[in-house]
Amino acid sequence: MLFGLDGVEIGLIIVFLCLFGAILSGFPVAFAIGGAGVLSFGIIAALDNAGLLIHQAIDTGSDAYRAMVAEGVRSDAISVFRYPDLPRTETPVFPQGWEVALDRNVSFIVNRMNERVFAGQSIETLLAVLMFVLMGITLERSRIANDLLTTMARVFGPLPGGLAVSVVVVGAFLAASTGIVGATVVTMGLLSLPTMLRHGYSPQIATGVIAASGTLGQIIPPSIVIVLLGTLAGDLYSVAQETRAREAGCTDALTYLGEPAVVSVGTLFQAALLPGVLLAFLYAGYAFIYAILNPSRAPAVRAGGSTGAPVTRGEAFTWFIGAPAALIAGVLILGNLGVVGSQDVTVDSYSTRGETASLRTNVSEDCRAAMIDLHGQAAWDRAVAEERAIVAAGGTAPSVALSEDEQSARLTKKIAAAAPIGTGVATILSVLSLVLVAARGVQPDAPSTPLLVGGLGVVLGYLADILLIGPLMSSGQALLILALPHALALYGCAAAARRLAGNELIRVVFPPLVLIVAVLGSILGGITNPTPAAALGAGGAIMLAAYRKLRDEDRSARIIIGATLAIVAAILLGINFDLRVNVEDVSTETVLAFIAAQAAYLFALFGLLFSAWVLFAGGVLTPVVRETAKVTSMVFTILIGSQLLNLVVISFGGEHYIQQFLKSFDNEFTVFLIVMLVLFVLGFVLDFLEIIYIVIPIVGPVIYGGTFDPKWVTIMIAVNLQTSFLTPPFGFALFYLRGVAPAGITTGNIYRGVAPFVVIQVLGLAILWFFPGIVTILPDLIGN
Repeated sequence: MLFGLDGVEIGLIIVFLCLFGAILSGFPVAFAIGGAGVLSFGIIAALDNAGLLIHQAIDTGSDAYRAMVAEGVRSDAISVFRYPDLPRTETPVFPQGWEVALDRNVSFIVNRMNERVFAGQSIETLLAVLMFVLMGITLERSRIANDLLTTMARVFGPLPGGLAVSVVVVGAFLAASTGIVGATVVTMGLLSLPTMLRHGYSPQIATGVIAASGTLGQIIPPSIVIVLLGTLAGDLYSVAQETRAREAGCTDALTYLGEPAVVSVGTLFQAALLPGVLLAFLYAGYAFIYAILNPSRAPAVRAGGSTGAPVTRGEAFTWFIGAPAALIAGVLILGNLGVVGSQDVTVDSYSTRGETASLRTNVSEDCRAAMIDLHGQAAWDRAVAEERAIVAAGGTAPSVALSEDEQSARLTKKIAAAAPIGTGVATILSVLSLVLVAARGVQPDAPSTPLLVGGLGVVLGYLADILLIGPLMSSGQALLILALPHALALYGCAAAARRLAGNELIRVVFPPLVLIVAVLGSILGGITNPTPAAALGAGGAIMLAAYRKLRDEDRSARIIIGATLAIVAAILLGINFDLRVNVEDVSTETVLAFIAAQAAYLFALFGLLFSAWVLFAGGVLTPVVRETAKVTSMVFTILIGSQLLNLVVISFGGEHYIQQFLKSFDNEFTVFLIVMLVLFVLGFVLDFLEIIYIVIPIVGPVIYGGTFDPKWVTIMIAVNLQTSFLTPPFGFALFYLRGVAPAGITTGNIYRGVAPFVVIQVLGLAILWFFPGIVTILPDLIGN
């Protein structure tokens, strides 16, 4: 053995040194990774061909090995780490020669490129990266961050540490709109750091809060890190759990786990939301407490200007907190009482399939023992009782066609159970009511007649739905009945919108907030997957940036406003009407709704193209597209290069060697802690893209193959990478900030400033470690 080390260990060291050296060489990282793979394979192949790399594997032909297998020890659980005293045999790291390994690597790299880059299921999710990057860069170039910082400074400035708190708020806002750490840190550093220093903030707290807030893009959806991690986590978890089920003696993961071994990017977005908000609150809380303890280093600031008309505390509480809370609570209470709910009376032509037991009980003895160990004896006994009851009732009933009388009976039952107020009507009227209430709070002294007319329309809408609209009424008839109430409500909301536009806080925050809610709401609510939502976000960002450009130039933005309303109209028509016109017996109502929806779609498309032209003519679109192409091509090139490097590690047994080492620990928490520490250290020298595509595929089969919730594992990894981004001396966020900081800010200032936030990050990790429900509660409540 060379230097007394196993050949595989030397191979891993060579790979790491080549990767580290290639990154430090100055070549683009995207190409350095692939070059490191080629270079390391050449060195390892040369050393192996010279007979210098010898791997000491367990001798599977020895009596001691056979005795262990005869005692019931699984062959895959026997390794040199767990049983170091077993006889060993010396083999080359390339048992069949480096030529065969090279040929296999070339074949594998072609197949993996086809599966993960050019085609396959993951490519659709990866397309979301392109559109989220486009969305973030467009919003960054449209000066929305500048407006947000100015406005938030006026809101929070009078508080102790108010500027620091406003930076955290805007950082969270930008994280939810860009998902790019570097862009957020640079933008915040350029805009807020000079302002904070000018108002007497110490360099430490100013740089620390900017760097920490900028890294929120790692975790707050729509995070690119979550998108990329999710594409891997889904495959790794599914394969690892299938392997775990087979090792337990079960046929598949569904039988063993009692649920499909599936995790999606949308589910991970749900899981990441609360941890991201938790970290933002911890940052803001520290800034506030720091300012109270050190008022001279984080003073309160009276920013000039005003966010709107003067409002007393009582009026603000009534119209901004009390009335909206009462409206929302009222709708929720009516929903629980059955007054608001579904009015759908669609009846299936076939019966539903009969119930099945909570767990499959027709399994082998080994699988039965493993399932009892996993789920508990009580859960197994309950499943057995359920299966016996189903058998006694004649077995699981198949789905069969229903007779006309049975369908009629079901229809009558659904009509009787229909809620008096439809969920859609209640939602629309509630939103209109909130607009009216907010307008009243913004300008309490303004004439209230338009708002009262709008409120009358809301009341008439509810009464019309209760008294005049029945469950069997068509959407067209319901639309005609609700036309007058909605017209009155929209008249009041038009006046309310003009008042709200006069409030700087609402004018600045509301448009990007609506875009973020539309994108995240569609994902978190399970309405669509991340790729269409990312497309919506990219298109919305282009229209928002064009609107801002036209307003700055005192030009009319009616086309963009009309296109936005057309999108809303198209969505409402799609929800309320069956727009299929290629079926038999198409009604006139359906044809008219289809024509209206098509017209709205075409006008919205025209508005998007017009917005793109405005940005192109203004010199904004070209750099946005160029930067988007640069970032996206880097991501995909790193994906290709990392696949090559991974195959090199696999070819000489490095991946199997690392996995055997991790599996040698009996405690699953110990294994995960080791992986987290390694990822934390690697985060100093590697970007998150390299870690995701190089390290996670190697350790993933181990950490995703246990009992931990895959959502919790993935979010812990994301927060851990966020922590390493902040930690001196190699944290990437620190280099981003150092590049844009004024000359008077030293590297020591930045290091001392981020140190408390690193402690906060570790505290956040500890909270998620001991309270995993913070991660899993939203996915459990919302579902897929």
